[in-house]
Amino acid sequence: MAEEQPIIENDQAGPAPRSSSMNILLMVVLILIAGVGGYFFQELISGNSESKAPSPLMQTQPVTTARPVSSAVGVMVPLEPFMVNLARTKGSRILKVTVTLELNNPAVQPEVEDNRQKIMDSILVLLSSKTFEDVYSIQGKFKLKDEITTRVNRFLAIGHVKEVYFSEFLIQ
Repeated sequence: MAEEQPIIENDQAGPAPRSSSMNILLMVVLILIAGVGGYFFQELISGNSESKAPSPLMQTQPVTTARPVSSAVGVMVPLEPFMVNLARTKGSRILKVTVTLELNNPAVQPEVEDNRQKIMDSILVLLSSKTFEDVYSIQGKFKLKDEITTRVNRFLAIGHVKEVYFSEFLIQ
């Protein structure tokens, strides 16, 4: 005559493993979300929104342009706004840019004024040859600044353009 002993259930044993496994699963999901969010944030900051794989050269050699540091501000020459259709868009994408040229010497300003129409034409042709992909990223904008500087400096004999500034840059 054996007495039946009541089975005592351990309330703490059942939920504890489920709770710790849920905590671990929650932590893994949060880490994944943070990683994906960090990746998209990095892509947004770097301006590489395309799904192209970067070349090995781009991964190991960041593109930087060495420029002499000058504390003195040169003469600023604003140009009229440019509005062009971007290349290969059949008129569906328009670029509006307002450019200001910083000259290295005040004596260059009359030369810029004398060649204003040639300079404007050269910049206009350059802008209309660009595609959306060429000018959308930050790197594309810096490259465009360098190309404008090179084109304008072709018309100048006394001095040169130190820097190009965009006061308006609109792609629609």
